[in-house]
Amino acid sequence: MASRTAKNSRVLYLIAIFKLFKALVLFAIAIGALRLLHGGANNEIYRWANAFRVDPENRYLQRLLARSSMLDEKTFKELSVGTFFYSALFFTEGMGLLLRRHWAEYFTIIVTSSFMPLEIYELIRRASFAKWAILLLNVAVIAYLAVDLRRRQV
Repeated sequence: MASRTAKNSRVLYLIAIFKLFKALVLFAIAIGALRLLHGGANNEIYRWANAFRVDPENRYLQRLLARSSMLDEKTFKELSVGTFFYSALFFTEGMGLLLRRHWAEYFTIIVTSSFMPLEIYELIRRASFAKWAILLLNVAVIAYLAVDLRRRQV
């Protein structure tokens, strides 16, 4: 394997940290979904709202409560399993990149590219700054890894 410059190593390290951060966030969400499964979603939402001193009549809180009341135990289980799966996927990407594994770069390109249609659909459905930022960041990751892999093959 060709040696990497210090700049390439830093960029790869940042991508790995980004992937590991996403894995950690999704893992926390999955744990939260499991907690909601056993503790009752609305009770947990009220508890957090009180902890952060959110007005109980807040329209966003009321909207969240209305949506969470529509979710049943099966839905929380499915959400949790799916989120654990994606967390493991991002963890695999991040650790592979952190350990400088060649396969991890290909894996990251494939996995990140597979999310693009969903990200574009979500942008079309309801655009936001955060959605644009995530899409552009993922495009940058794919482009960087593809160019880096191509450069080392020549």
